[in-house]
Amino acid sequence: MCVCYSKRMIFRHEYKGGVWVDLEQPSENDIRQIAEEFSVCEHIEKELIYPTPMPLVSVDENMALLVLHFPTHGVNDGEIKSQEVDIVVGKNFIITVRYEVVAPLHHLKKLLEAQSLVEGHTQITTDVMLEVLFAHLYTSVRDHINHVADNLSRVEKEMFDGRERMTVRSISNISREFLHAEASLATQEESLSDFMRAMSQLKFFDESFKLRAERIKTVRSNVARVVKTHRAVATELRETNIALLSAKQNEIIKILTVVSFIFLPLAFIAKIFAMKVEYMPFVDDPNGFWIILGFMFFIALALMFYVSRKRWIN
Repeated sequence: MCVCYSKRMIFRHEYKGGVWVDLEQPSENDIRQIAEEFSVCEHIEKELIYPTPMPLVSVDENMALLVLHFPTHGVNDGEIKSQEVDIVVGKNFIITVRYEVVAPLHHLKKLLEAQSLVEGHTQITTDVMLEVLFAHLYTSVRDHINHVADNLSRVEKEMFDGRERMTVRSISNISREFLHAEASLATQEESLSDFMRAMSQLKFFDESFKLRAERIKTVRSNVARVVKTHRAVATELRETNIALLSAKQNEIIKILTVVSFIFLPLAFIAKIFAMKVEYMPFVDDPNGFWIILGFMFFIALALMFYVSRKRWIN
């Protein structure tokens, strides 16, 4: 059975032998009410009331708390942020606390609501529900990374279409997203392992939980591996983009140098014949202009032939 209190943002989903309670943007009174209902100890209750900047594991004799942070897009374009999810697990209950809308948990709530309308009572246990929660969380991270990777493919095409300057910022933003996701997943590794170890020691579930715990850790590892691979690709593309930009700039500089090499002598000759001195050659000649122009043209052709022989311009 699913029950949702929209005003207080408290969602309840009852399953076989237990309940999942999800609190979205809860007040202190909401948290204290749920803590009292499930006999949550004081130090875990305090961790639920305020955000925690780093992953955390806290264990009591009747429950365990896990605090994780998941990467996501911010409100503004290009903004990257982390969303905190606090998970408290007891023998017959799961409590999740989040201080904003977390898309995978929101989607899971809608899925369970629809399933309850069709099938009624859900035939799963607490350890299965816990695995489903983690599966949705890490699937969301994987989908987020795949979306960023699709953007990287688009940027790669633009880069090799000759728009290297336009893709510099795009590649940097994508690399930053991969770096942020990789860091978030890396900081989760130790805490997630400690949490699973604590759950096994509390012996809330049967021996099958060890296999579930390994699957949950494997899902995180697989997503982290995908992020690492995409980040390596982004790094290589950024290096390639820099190389293409450098090659194009070198080509431009080379062309400008060759142009200067050809026209500087011609400008020098023009300056000489522009001097107002007596006995300047060809000044009094009626065809002087054409003679000087032809001489300059001959020098320009000679310099161009020299540049061509040296293959300074391909």
